[in-house]
Amino acid sequence: MKVPVLIPRIFDHPHTYLSGKFNKLKPGSIVSVPFGKDEEIGVIWDRQEETNRKFKIKTILEKSKFSFNKNLIKFINWFSVYNLVPKGMVLKMFLGDKSFLKESSDKFSQVKIKQKNKFDLNKEQAKSLQEINSFGNNFSVTLLQGVTGSGKTIVYFEKIKESLKKNKQVLVLLPEIFLTNQFNQRFEEYFGFKPAIWHSKITKKNRRNIWQNIINGKLKLVLGARSSLFLPFKNLGLIVVDEEHDTSYKQDDGIRYNARDMAISRGSIENFPILLSTSIPSLETYNNVKNGKYNFTKLEKRYKNFSLPNTEIVSLNLDKKNKNIWIDIKTLNLVRTYLEKNEQVLFFLNRRGYAPFMICKGCGGKLECKNCSIFLTFHKHLKKAMCHHCGYKTEINRKCGKTKLNCEFQMYGPGVEKIFYELKQIFPEKNIRILSSDFLSKKKETKNLLEDIEKNKVNILVGTQLISKGFNFPNLNCIVVVDADFSGMGFDLRSAEKNIQLYNQLSGRAGRFSKDSLIVYQTFDPSGKTLKNILENNQEKFLHEETLLRKEKNLPPFSRLIAIIISSKNEKESFSEAQKIKKNLSQLNKIDILGPVSSPIFKIKNNYRTRLLLRFNKDLFAQKALHKMLKKINISKKIKLTVDVDPLNFS
Repeated sequence: MKVPVLIPRIFDHPHTYLSGKFNKLKPGSIVSVPFGKDEEIGVIWDRQEETNRKFKIKTILEKSKFSFNKNLIKFINWFSVYNLVPKGMVLKMFLGDKSFLKESSDKFSQVKIKQKNKFDLNKEQAKSLQEINSFGNNFSVTLLQGVTGSGKTIVYFEKIKESLKKNKQVLVLLPEIFLTNQFNQRFEEYFGFKPAIWHSKITKKNRRNIWQNIINGKLKLVLGARSSLFLPFKNLGLIVVDEEHDTSYKQDDGIRYNARDMAISRGSIENFPILLSTSIPSLETYNNVKNGKYNFTKLEKRYKNFSLPNTEIVSLNLDKKNKNIWIDIKTLNLVRTYLEKNEQVLFFLNRRGYAPFMICKGCGGKLECKNCSIFLTFHKHLKKAMCHHCGYKTEINRKCGKTKLNCEFQMYGPGVEKIFYELKQIFPEKNIRILSSDFLSKKKETKNLLEDIEKNKVNILVGTQLISKGFNFPNLNCIVVVDADFSGMGFDLRSAEKNIQLYNQLSGRAGRFSKDSLIVYQTFDPSGKTLKNILENNQEKFLHEETLLRKEKNLPPFSRLIAIIISSKNEKESFSEAQKIKKNLSQLNKIDILGPVSSPIFKIKNNYRTRLLLRFNKDLFAQKALHKMLKKINISKKIKLTVDVDPLNFS
């Protein structure tokens, strides 16, 4: 009997094989097949590819004891069509490593490990849970919105508990892998057992163990980054997307997709509810609530009625400011009052490294990346300059165009390391630590640092955006935003939205267990619009105004965008191929094609990048027509073409 088998390679169709001795093969059965000179893993697919080509049909070699359910095949088909990704490449994400299919003696148990703590919902939380439950257990999307520190997590923990009682599997998506340790601890305290943790840094053995226990339905609760969406759950009953607004859910390299949106698609296909949790939703989610497409419940007050932090503006004077000192004397006086009470202070700056710019005093030369069209950032702890796009590192030596000696570089602008060293001079007796991805490469280091912060062994923290994402530090009562001048990049249509969400999240780290907390904004522009919006803290007003602006400009969510990025080692070739592609795509109806233009960062990893942007009505599904047209175009083998559906990054 002929059967279709999808191979996890760059194919958009299954190959035909003979079933041989395996008569009871159903769609979803995982098999081994001969493929060229190799043996390959594949999955029996739901439909055969029609072809007039004549070829010798090979026979299936082996059948695995594992299999996918039919809904998973439907989801892979949908994911492929929506994101314009070959089906085989989507399947590859679900199958993982070939070793996942090998017999394993390891057992992953989610048995009770300790007495779980008792948590009582307050009236507002109980009402919110009741509303969520009233929406049922079939597919629906519910937004759980609540001020930072309102106890949204406890509400969705209760919803998870109910799903587990029904013997359903549950997935909780988190935007950052660094969050999983703290969340793991909260889960243990609440449920009395450890959830399975899934992200790119876990060991191969752990991955196989979790994968096998997910596909056989034994493992019930997974906490993971966006890649955990591609686990082959047997009986998934709920997905919670924590911090749903976070742009980290969008994969921006390799296979491009938005994990939040694809989680909703998976819920729709497999018929289970999706719970989105956030303090300020994305504009897309907000619009779906207003249109009645999503359900909605809200927590208005902080848990146990702790107040949100007070705010203080410290106006910086450019004329009076010492070029090498970034922390104002007024800020330091405010900070000291908290340090004297043995409370923690956080200095926030969304810039890694020591200094983002280095300019030679003699010739004015700058250190640029040899692979990308950006300046290098100096990292003092590495004693090197580094590119934050390709990872290129170099010593700081460059021949000066004027003196012919080595350049004498002046450092401009602060990074977290610069603020760290400045604070070390001011508070030499204090324990000061940096919380940034550059300093958290090892799991043990991260765990130890978070424990030290929670136990109040750290006095001052210096952190980047990472720290705003859901961490719970009980003694943190003062936050200083070192540079509150929000120059949103002109090419990012969501810059205002992202700033509001980021600083709302950040302010939520302070005063979670105190009635006296403070957030200080240092700025050269105290009257800036974004800062005013942050201080006003009227989320509904901001979202409403931003919605009207997007509607007027015909931007998402009132239109749809698909970006096409053409990369080449040759700048002219990149642009001319983009022009050729635009000419072909202009045959598509009801689609505006903008560009071609060079990307704002036009060179990354020695590839010159040109962009086209397709804009069309939100009710039009343009992917099928675009897919057909791209297949017809004779694209040069010297270029790489990337399609990004619903792009968030325009750089």
